[in-house]
Amino acid sequence: MSIQVGQKVQDFTLETFEPTIGDFGKFSLSENGAAGKWAVLMFYPADFTFVCATEFSALAAQHEGLKAAGVTVLSVSTDTKFTHLAWQREESELASVKYSMGADATGAVSRLFGVYNEATGLDFRGTFIINPAGVLVGAEVNLNNVGRNMEELARKVKAFQYVAAHGD
Repeated sequence: MSIQVGQKVQDFTLETFEPTIGDFGKFSLSENGAAGKWAVLMFYPADFTFVCATEFSALAAQHEGLKAAGVTVLSVSTDTKFTHLAWQREESELASVKYSMGADATGAVSRLFGVYNEATGLDFRGTFIINPAGVLVGAEVNLNNVGRNMEELARKVKAFQYVAAHGD
């Protein structure tokens, strides 16, 4: 069963490709929250696919502002960390990507968020905002042929942070 807005997200860890160091790492939701950070998870179908590179580039343009606001950005697909490394090296639109690229090869985390397509083994385009307490505060899921507005994502994060600081 997938998580819903307002619910606490069960802890998970993903292997990552880290473009800033050209090496592998990991992301832990509990460790991220313990550090007082928000998390933005951006699920997408697969590396080397339609729309994905333009979304990555658009998110890269928002990344520094999100990072400065205490947000960890993590893209996630069912590709391996090795495929992420290859795609980042080969796709020129990913040259500006500095956020972590999560590998969910088993689809376990994708299933948790309800974006895993059992028929294809790929993810739908899902974007999720999680506060430092581990509560899912924002969710958006699209079919694979429609991209997302990353400026609107940054606006939503700021709005959720404002509400968290100032109340409803």
